[in-house]
Amino acid sequence: MNLKNKKVTVMGIGLHGGGVAMISWLSKQGARVFATDKKTAEELKNSLEKIEKLKNVKIITGQHRMEDFTHVDLVIKNPDVSWTNKYIKAALESKVPVEMDSSLFMKLCPTKNIIGITGTKGKTTTSLMIAHILEEAGKHVVRVGIGQEAVINKLAQIKKDSWVVFELSSWRLSALEQIKRSPRIAIVTNIFQDHLNRYSSMETYVLDKEKIFRFQKEEDFLILNYDQTEYFEEFSQQAKGKIVSFTKNNETTLHGLFVDKEKIKYKSEEKEIELFEVKDMALRGKHNLSNALAASAAAILVGVSEQTIKNAISTFSGVKHRLEYIGKRNGVAYYNDTTATTPESAIVGIESFSRPIHLICGGSNKKLDLRPLARKIAMDENVISISLLKGGATETLIKLLREFDGASKKIRGLYDEMKNVVHDLYTNSKEGEIVLLSPGCASFGMFVNEFDRGEQFREAIKEIEK
Repeated sequence: MNLKNKKVTVMGIGLHGGGVAMISWLSKQGARVFATDKKTAEELKNSLEKIEKLKNVKIITGQHRMEDFTHVDLVIKNPDVSWTNKYIKAALESKVPVEMDSSLFMKLCPTKNIIGITGTKGKTTTSLMIAHILEEAGKHVVRVGIGQEAVINKLAQIKKDSWVVFELSSWRLSALEQIKRSPRIAIVTNIFQDHLNRYSSMETYVLDKEKIFRFQKEEDFLILNYDQTEYFEEFSQQAKGKIVSFTKNNETTLHGLFVDKEKIKYKSEEKEIELFEVKDMALRGKHNLSNALAASAAAILVGVSEQTIKNAISTFSGVKHRLEYIGKRNGVAYYNDTTATTPESAIVGIESFSRPIHLICGGSNKKLDLRPLARKIAMDENVISISLLKGGATETLIKLLREFDGASKKIRGLYDEMKNVVHDLYTNSKEGEIVLLSPGCASFGMFVNEFDRGEQFREAIKEIEK
């Protein structure tokens, strides 16, 4: 793709590095870049400092101008921007191609060895676990889009024999429709309700998820969660590639990974082998068993040995912001699970412990069904108190908690600052108990994003004993 002297609009400079990485890369390609964002220059200060000296970059803040979408050669939109956005629609109607970092990356990547991971939950942990296993096996691995990792600037690191481990959100997957490409090895960890503030229905959300395998070829592989029967059957019927399953049960008739008496085994038409035991895993939480199964399936397809998989699984200690142990204060253990942004993932967080839990939850509304989380809080004897973060979802959660007998008695209070929550729990918790930030809701409003929420939690813990 020759971008020299092409007029390219980047929609979304952003605060987290993706927009900056794209603008910098385009500048190096010789493009004439229009970097536009509705945020003000003051709000974008940190990002603008990184691009202000780049050649051929014009910065437009506080607005979007229609001419930057209809009179250019290419538009690249931020993953957070919908395809129904009026500027994006205007570009397409004007026959201006619209790309995202994911579609550009897939077009330009010099290796076909791409492992793509998606799912409502577990995709970051699974991605990092796969990267760790392959690195332990001596492969050249490039991590792309994992957590807050950038995408397009990783192209320079990739060789023909590299293995790319690419975490793909539903938003990034939506761009693959433009190029009709899917990863060589695709993984769907699970499907739950999410982002219904962005999608019109679960069906449209799932349609974007399906793009991780929709354009695969017969020689490609799709790794699916057999424990989600509905989606396993639906995706299996649609897929062109070979299906490899993973399950936490003893389903020995399938091609894939299963659990037999706490031992993880792999079965194909040719062989059945034992990989490792559940006790070998360094990560806690039942959900991480599924992540380990999915990651191991990918490693087997790459050709990694059983011993290497076992060694890597036993040394992989987890992901920042996911049931992350922060430390103890006065005998109370603090855990950061800020990326639990759905009710289901917060329930998983609660179920990961068998000690008394002071739960910090609530936040902004993504139009998700909070009833299962309210029921779990009410019925789980380990949850002894709830501290609620202000937000639209919290108001709904309080109403639901009141529907369950006695559940509202667990509510400690409603907070608009993380430091106040942590200080309150520090003075009202006892040795042997747990303080768990597992919100089950989105973060916007009080926080920049879920990572900011986790960092504020971490900083508040640091401050309480100063």
